[in-house]
Amino acid sequence: MNMHPFRFAGALLEALPSGALHWPDQRLLVVSDLHLGKSARLSAVGGAQLPPYETRETLARLSSDLEATGAVRVICLGDSFDAPDVETALPEDDLLWLSRMMAGRDWTWIEGNHDPGPVALGGAHRAALRLGPLVFRHIATEPGGEVSGHYHPKARLAARGRVLSRPCFLVDEGRLILPAFGAYTGGLCTRSAVLSGLMGENALAILTGARPVAIPMPRAEAG
Repeated sequence: MNMHPFRFAGALLEALPSGALHWPDQRLLVVSDLHLGKSARLSAVGGAQLPPYETRETLARLSSDLEATGAVRVICLGDSFDAPDVETALPEDDLLWLSRMMAGRDWTWIEGNHDPGPVALGGAHRAALRLGPLVFRHIATEPGGEVSGHYHPKARLAARGRVLSRPCFLVDEGRLILPAFGAYTGGLCTRSAVLSGLMGENALAILTGARPVAIPMPRAEAG
């Protein structure tokens, strides 16, 4: 599997092509912002019509990463479902697939701003979780081994006369922000004032894709 290894707060981690984070020493896989059931929620409120397979696509990528890494622990960093109780509207086949992935694994749902945690499902439900030198929460709050999500960071790059946008991890000395793992989730440009304010001057962006690669975090030009 192509991945980008890096050290953060003393832990040796791996950024996977999918946007998942792997901590081999803990046999842990971390994903953020799955937003399962997004198409079902939008359809129910008369919003934009998305392909009805986004949940299945997200679950397929999650299943593939679990098999490739052999992870026995999973942390979902919030906004796992697109709205409270939306899991009850998912097709039964999708819920069964998720239940099979959870079976036999230490699974933690971190509370997000879209959902307080899918209490109808198994696993542990927490506002935050500390594991060794790292603390896992949904929204960046306090640097110092902090791993979070929420912002769906994307890097905008110019290449061969085109502007490309790639989901990315952001990492500096005290913070690590994961990209959204869910399909059709959108994102916030790394050049935004919010992300530029959160991340230190030497922050890196680890671009997702077939071969993850680290570059200096793109920022807005001073003007």
